[in-house]
Amino acid sequence: MLILGDSLSAEYGLKRGSGWVALLENKLQAENIQAAVVNASISGDTTSGGRSRLPALLLQHRPTHLIIELGANDALRGLPLESTRENLSQMVSTARAQGIAVLLLGMQVPPNYGQDYSKRFAAVFASVAKTHHVALLPFFLKNVADVPDSLRLFQPDRIHPREEAHPILLANVWPELKKILK
Repeated sequence: MLILGDSLSAEYGLKRGSGWVALLENKLQAENIQAAVVNASISGDTTSGGRSRLPALLLQHRPTHLIIELGANDALRGLPLESTRENLSQMVSTARAQGIAVLLLGMQVPPNYGQDYSKRFAAVFASVAKTHHVALLPFFLKNVADVPDSLRLFQPDRIHPREEAHPILLANVWPELKKILK
């Protein structure tokens, strides 16, 4: 299983082994599911970076499953939505062509981006998942970024979740991942 993500999956600001990907490895073991997990996440990565790195990662690791957690940095940098959509689409298409099951982790942007942009950004993930018939978690940060007291779950930068939020992130991912593990 390959995780292709950004700082949210790369344990930015956390002690090693405490992020949701490490928790996923523990969960797989506890569920007696034999799966090696490769975390190929890089802080600051964009969909363009993921797209360029993916072919070599697939060749090197030969995963049966791919979780894509990219797109937030595209929005933070104001990159065109069509570029984000095309990059995600290409990554999914590349993986699917090799028979790899894909789970796309959707992202949302803060309300200060405006309602129209926020809707269009969230729709990118749904559109790619629907087009390619892959699993989608609509909002990776559900129950972390959208709760009334969300700041307590974030590091001082207000972008990266604290360690105590990572079990929630795994709880978001697990039901969707479990569906494609069969």
